[in-house]
Amino acid sequence: MRMTRRQFLSLAGGVTVAGTIPVVTLRPLKATPAMLNTAIRNLVGEVPIRTGKVKLDIPPLVENGNTVPMTVSVASAMTADDYVKSIHVFNEKNPQPNIGNFYLNPSSGRAQVSTRIRLADTQKVVAIARLSDDSFWQVAADIVVTLAACTEEVN
Repeated sequence: MRMTRRQFLSLAGGVTVAGTIPVVTLRPLKATPAMLNTAIRNLVGEVPIRTGKVKLDIPPLVENGNTVPMTVSVASAMTADDYVKSIHVFNEKNPQPNIGNFYLNPSSGRAQVSTRIRLADTQKVVAIARLSDDSFWQVAADIVVTLAACTEEVN
């Protein structure tokens, strides 16, 4: 059976349109405190998390959640025997509970990371440091956001 020009163009147009339809993946618009706890447990397992040694420098009140400055530092000698292996930052209400993972070693010089983050709403931010002895230390801060970021409106 021969294909007419009209049939060919109709078929080609259908393939083109099908290729432009976006693939929609469903994910929660906000993380929840339960997702935060699960993300932390996935990192530390059953190891207890101690409070101290970690300092989280982040403004307690931010006008715009699109660019929030944050510095995490850990009291450590950063020697071959005593250093910070990693720093992990989590949040309570962004679309994903894990903000970032930073990996260090003794040659890093000091245990400190600085960046800017986005916050979807007023929420808790948690920083956890893993030391060379495989102990975990944390600090948490409550941040008030007046203009939210990371929002995904569904109409």
